Amino acid sequence: MNEYSFRVDKMKKNNGLKKQVDKREKILYAAVRVFAKNGFYNSTISQIAKEAGVADGTIYIYFKNKDDILIKVFEEAMSVILTTLNEKMKEVDDPVEKLRIYIENQFELATNYPDLAEVIQVELRQSAKFMKEYTNEPFRKYLNIIKDIINEGKEKGIFREDVDAGLMKRVIFGTLDEITLHWVLKGKKYDLAPVVDKLHKIFLEGILKKH
Repeated sequence: MNEYSFRVDKMKKNNGLKKQVDKREKILYAAVRVFAKNGFYNSTISQIAKEAGVADGTIYIYFKNKDDILIKVFEEAMSVILTTLNEKMKEVDDPVEKLRIYIENQFELATNYPDLAEVIQVELRQSAKFMKEYTNEPFRKYLNIIKDIINEGKEKGIFREDVDAGLMKRVIFGTLDEITLHWVLKGKKYDLAPVVDKLHKIFLEGILKKH
């Protein structure tokens, strides 16, 4: 993730750009870089503080512990992802195109913010607190966008009536998640853009109504 760029994108969408990013945001950006470089378990509060240019004690003013920082990184990311996706789709009436936008958005975000992608795809899953205790409402909203697209397509007679939207949302997201994870684990060395049309076509072959 480039310095402050993720938060700047969010602030632009909220009609305001701060001249300086506050310490809390600096800590979050630093944490992304440290987690991506060292791994979540091998990272320390001291390393994050040093990367952010603050004292160790300053971290605890804003966050309870390392797990809390990781969860807040995720929440910040999901806030921007949901805002960006809804913005892209708000003027689109075609559920077929909406599905393509969803796929494209997932891969664009990974490509534009590779450190953040690594933290979410790999390091977040290393947190027992997140996996066992966190009520993941942001992710549920993200997943249900697919469900809404499928149901809209069924209502408009574009997608088959027998398609289970609840099942398909997990099939589609699971595929995107696996490809993004593979991309991260392979060192982010190949272009995700060509995959968009291929996956879009595959998904549509399973859900389009045959005329």
